[in-house]
Amino acid sequence: MPRNTGHADLPLHSGIVPKWLADRMRDMGTLIVEALILQYGKKEVLRRLSDPLWFQSLGAVLGMDWHSSGITTSVMYALKRGINARAKDFGLVVCGGRGKYSRKTPEELEFVSNMAGLDGNGLVRNSKLVAKVDSTAVQDGFQLYQHNFIVSDEGDWTVVQQGMNSATKTARRYHWCSENLKSFVEDPHTGITGENQKYILNLTDSDAKETRSSILDLSKENPDRIISEIRDIQNHGVSEAVIKAEKQQLELFEDTEHKLTKVSLTEEMLPPVVSRNIVMPAHHDVRAEDVDLKRLGGVLATAYESDPKDFESLLLTPGLGPRTLQSLTLVSEVINGTPSRFRDPARFSFAHGGKDGHPFPVPLRIYDESIRILGDAIERSRLGYKEKSECINRLHRTQLEIEEHCDPRADFEAVLEHERLNMPGWEGRSEC
Repeated sequence: MPRNTGHADLPLHSGIVPKWLADRMRDMGTLIVEALILQYGKKEVLRRLSDPLWFQSLGAVLGMDWHSSGITTSVMYALKRGINARAKDFGLVVCGGRGKYSRKTPEELEFVSNMAGLDGNGLVRNSKLVAKVDSTAVQDGFQLYQHNFIVSDEGDWTVVQQGMNSATKTARRYHWCSENLKSFVEDPHTGITGENQKYILNLTDSDAKETRSSILDLSKENPDRIISEIRDIQNHGVSEAVIKAEKQQLELFEDTEHKLTKVSLTEEMLPPVVSRNIVMPAHHDVRAEDVDLKRLGGVLATAYESDPKDFESLLLTPGLGPRTLQSLTLVSEVINGTPSRFRDPARFSFAHGGKDGHPFPVPLRIYDESIRILGDAIERSRLGYKEKSECINRLHRTQLEIEEHCDPRADFEAVLEHERLNMPGWEGRSEC
């Protein structure tokens, strides 16, 4: 089922993720992946990673800067560390990375293929084709510098890669998924996130089929004939036919809306076709207009006002309070939410804040409690005791019910003030 998963603008940010956050991102990211595998299967993990807005929301819930290009590098590094350590259990491996690590992707894929009995040559070819398409067939002003290839032991895969435009200080993230992929050269992307750079040469567009055919025919021509025609143009000017052809190509490559295909999530979870377009603003602070206040209100009402009987097995956990339930509600939404839930990634930063201090510093005590409780729920679920994992899933269902039957709009400034006042007790920390 073809779907337009849209695009998002990503301001280019520099810097590194401090170890105190990187390790927590690894632990929480791994638990979220494990929860997805247990409930929906490994294919669902690959589908989610191919959804640009879900990916951005995941980065925000893990405590990264909610809008920056750095989410791509930091999230994939965290997932690589966590997933690869559990590769046999998960049946998933993350290959590649940023810079020099991206060039190791073929070597890593060959190693994984030998271990899992997969077609290594085919996977390496797919990896190279994906990179080639986004650097050559799609010429949009961005130079690729990151390439991650996530593959399952069944041969399914997803690619997340990112390019940089140093002149505009913006980044573009490209998403691929092997599911239902019929061609590398015609509408292959599940999503492209980045700033629209006006004219884009996109030879993968379905409307560019004749252009691709012409290029192929041209490549078979005698070079002397081509050079002769170029000299004729130089000597006698461009013919009206050439001008008309160039005008048609300009219209073809004017990229007002990226044409994308593929299913982002399982069909059972998909609502009617949803626009996946989003603009990530340049400002660092999270503002009320960046957040769906009704949905944020639903999170807060679930955490602070729900009937305690709804979450008894969680509330009996020593030290668990409403603030940790707030974080777990947003984690539950990342695990169980449908695509329409991720159109405001900034809202997910209200789980564990952001390393740049926006919307507030990372509350380490709350983050650690979230990791501990989610980890315990998953472990008990594996042993057949599903009460806690069911409670975590119920957090999202309760949030949806509150949104449907009430009007729980959050007082944005009051929420920020509450978070900041409590930061000392929650061991709030940022890189600033």
